[in-house]
Amino acid sequence: MPATSASHLTEEAPGGYVLELPDGSRRPPGDVPAAFTIAAANEEKGRLFLNPNPYLAAAAFVRGEFDVHGDVISAMRFRDAWLRERPWPWAWTATLRFLLHFEHWFQTKARAARNIRFHYDRPVEFYRQFLDSRLVYSCAYFQNPDWTLEQAQLAKLDLICRKLDLRPGELFLDVGCGWGALVRHAAGEYGAGATGCTVSPSQCAYARRLASQQGLENRVTIREQDYRDVAGVYHKIASVGMFEHVGRRRLGGYFRKMYELLAPDGLFLNHGIARAQGVREGPESRFVRRHVFPGGELVCLRDVVEEAESAGFEVLDVENLRPHYALTCRAWAHRLEANREACLGWVDAPCYRTWLVYLAASALNFEQGFADVYQVLLAKRDSARGRRLGREYMYALGAARKRAGFTRPGS
Repeated sequence: MPATSASHLTEEAPGGYVLELPDGSRRPPGDVPAAFTIAAANEEKGRLFLNPNPYLAAAAFVRGEFDVHGDVISAMRFRDAWLRERPWPWAWTATLRFLLHFEHWFQTKARAARNIRFHYDRPVEFYRQFLDSRLVYSCAYFQNPDWTLEQAQLAKLDLICRKLDLRPGELFLDVGCGWGALVRHAAGEYGAGATGCTVSPSQCAYARRLASQQGLENRVTIREQDYRDVAGVYHKIASVGMFEHVGRRRLGGYFRKMYELLAPDGLFLNHGIARAQGVREGPESRFVRRHVFPGGELVCLRDVVEEAESAGFEVLDVENLRPHYALTCRAWAHRLEANREACLGWVDAPCYRTWLVYLAASALNFEQGFADVYQVLLAKRDSARGRRLGREYMYALGAARKRAGFTRPGS
């Protein structure tokens, strides 16, 4: 595990801020040092920033009733510290926590597809403004906290393939493949026959097109398909950032399906956000439910382990990447802010503001420990043939590619 700690990520909340009005006046007046400025039409609008109900504060920001000039994550840290000193009865925390709710009881395949499209079927150029060049939309892996997002996302793709001990000629399945970065990496760098499934038509079309452009069409297959409809048997399976959409009551069926798809001596890596034990939903989850991620729900790690074992899996390895996701969301939020004008060429202002507040709040949420992100490596309990006895291979950079005879220039 890299020497990246949560203490490295958490900074002191700024000592104050100023409110800037349209006539140029500032409250408080004078030269007040502050990490950020709240800009609003009047003082009443400016006070919405500290509304103790996080849903109302976020919704006001999305509507443009106030703006944040400066580091939006610092603004959220200040808001969080300020509200923690005041016993607001409904404020679990003042920041938007990455906690998801709804559709506990029932979710049809059509509704699942509609929920995914709500979040992902925006112009791919919008996502280019804050993601890396491969469009990886999940937690990166910062072996060095000073790495670029590009380096950390490549390291994450490699880490998944190494944990799966992926080898040339093996059949690999990426459940919820997004824009196809992992399947292309598995095929191009590790020689696997890679299949990805997504219920987003735009992601499916993009992933197919890019695989063809990179000459991987013979080794990469992209399907517009719900994971529940996938057939076949695969040596290695990964589910990265899709798990949050399954829901607590459907965990058992999800793991049974993965068990059905996995070869007897195969490996399955489940990568997903989990709710920290004892953390409950607050009113901020209403904002996420309505504006960002319909149809999702976070569970606890113990739920993951319990349901996986009930399906017939045994747990081989668990790694919590929480500090890495704090760095990832911070990078996404800063890139989004830096590319504001380009973003507004592809989406409207409320959409841009929604993603900004969501990513910034998520960064702070992971910093403060309200949510985790786990990579859980699983195997069928009744088979141990060829299983490695140590974990060194997971962290030996490039070892899997070199062993397989696949090397990238400069690696």
